[in-house]
Amino acid sequence: MKKIAPIQTFKQIKVLADERRIEILRLLMAKPATLSQLALQLGRSPAWVRHHTEKLLEAELIELDRITRTGKVSEKYYRANAGAFMLQKLLLPKSEKPVIVFSGSHDLVLENVANVLDEHLTLLSMPVGSLNGLVNLRQGLCQISGAHLLDESGEYNTPFVRHFFPDKVMDVVTLAHRTQGLIVSPGNPLQVRSVADLIRTGLRFINRNPGSGTRIWFDSELKKLGIPTNLISGYERISNTHTACAESILHDEADAAIGLQAAAVQHGLDFIPLFEERYDLILPRSHETILAPLLDHIQTAGFRKNVAALTGYSTRQSGEQINI
Repeated sequence: MKKIAPIQTFKQIKVLADERRIEILRLLMAKPATLSQLALQLGRSPAWVRHHTEKLLEAELIELDRITRTGKVSEKYYRANAGAFMLQKLLLPKSEKPVIVFSGSHDLVLENVANVLDEHLTLLSMPVGSLNGLVNLRQGLCQISGAHLLDESGEYNTPFVRHFFPDKVMDVVTLAHRTQGLIVSPGNPLQVRSVADLIRTGLRFINRNPGSGTRIWFDSELKKLGIPTNLISGYERISNTHTACAESILHDEADAAIGLQAAAVQHGLDFIPLFEERYDLILPRSHETILAPLLDHIQTAGFRKNVAALTGYSTRQSGEQINI
């Protein structure tokens, strides 16, 4: 089976800025070829093909496959280094402050932390959901992730960390506990009380993105209740953050969503609590130094005071390292 390789260096990106080289690379992904064969396929001279092929070789995007000899004539066959390529390069701001990239589940406390620490570091956020955040951390697209994934065993996050990082020393640090439930319009005019009420005719639901801890909990709850997803109007409508869900209800674009109590309160919406969860930060131990300002801040009284101002959050384990 051929592999998909990431394009990670600026040299490779620069080489592929020329669409003619992309075309050569695509041909060599399909099968090995000589310069003469490539020239025939592209309607170009062998010298032209040689020039661009050398650039691809220098960037380590293609390699020599074999040399064949017929009498005194030898031909070199080239091939791509992978069956396909994926552009994977993170461009960060040039700054005197440390730049930290977070990718994972959206959280209001973390947004507050980014504002508080802005003088000392730049915290950039990629809210992609708990599972995809761990994938991004594994691929080196961020330095730290955040998750609230409940395993079938009843454990939060650690089984998933063990699965994604069997070969790395990882730390799991609790940020906070938080309450999630049904976010509805002020006064709860449709009298939504439980997940089972979401199947009511005319009720417009807005869902979270696949891979988010909230979506995983919701799908699990539907399965327990025996509710098919096609009975929920709006199940396929996606919102990537708790804030965006609350705004959809505030603007009368939806009647109900599952999200954080803090997001509901911030937008003046009603809230029906369903469960409390533990939200953890996940990081490779090798990143502890660059992440020290963030990890140290979680231990402070100022952090706890700011979290206490958010309805539905608890700091009873904040800063605690969880055994993996």
